[in-house]
Amino acid sequence: MCGRSAMDANTDELISEFVAQGCKPEDWWKEWHGSYSIAPTDQAPIVRDRGEGRILELVRWDWQKPPSRPTGAPIINARIEKLATGFWTPAFTAARCVVPMRGYYEWTGTKGDKTPHFLHREDDSLLAAAGLTWSMDVKGEHVRCFVVVTREARDAGGEVHDRMPAFLTPDAMDAWLESVKLDRTGREEMLAALDGSSTAIASTIRQHVVDRRVNSVRAADPSDPGLIAPAVQ
Repeated sequence: MCGRSAMDANTDELISEFVAQGCKPEDWWKEWHGSYSIAPTDQAPIVRDRGEGRILELVRWDWQKPPSRPTGAPIINARIEKLATGFWTPAFTAARCVVPMRGYYEWTGTKGDKTPHFLHREDDSLLAAAGLTWSMDVKGEHVRCFVVVTREARDAGGEVHDRMPAFLTPDAMDAWLESVKLDRTGREEMLAALDGSSTAIASTIRQHVVDRRVNSVRAADPSDPGLIAPAVQ
């Protein structure tokens, strides 16, 4: 799964990396200075295409709960195995997005004695996680939200957790962001492309143990780059 991530790139870097057009950074750049600890319900940048070119938006990491699950923790991930049928199908069909990341955190160990790990690309370049986005009512407020698509972990991710974000290669990202509604065949083809691209990116993922202050959202300073640095042994 992915329950915390880091995205330290500024607006200009995101535009350059993800070729986002049509956005006006001045509308929200003062709210975004990067974060080394993005937690559920936080605001984070996503990239999407509404048919007029790619745009950057700052949106909430959350999803409206279905009637069968009115309470509990925020919904933050969508399993790749469940995209094509059921709950996630409308968003997968027509509202795909990319969630830029420098990396993400996972934990090992027992409750009360968790060891945090930071997972990132071997060359520390930005990652493009597949996501879904939708406008919805959350606690009485109409907002745009997103979730991260996850898959069975491979390579370094599998050493730490059995799930990981489904990452996109540049070609797969182009297809994922295309503003077309997928029919049944299109959904099957997109899933195959996502499986292939995420498997390829997984082979570039590495991990290292980080300081335990990451364990507490309240204690972790989102502006502190030391959060993703290897822990002093």
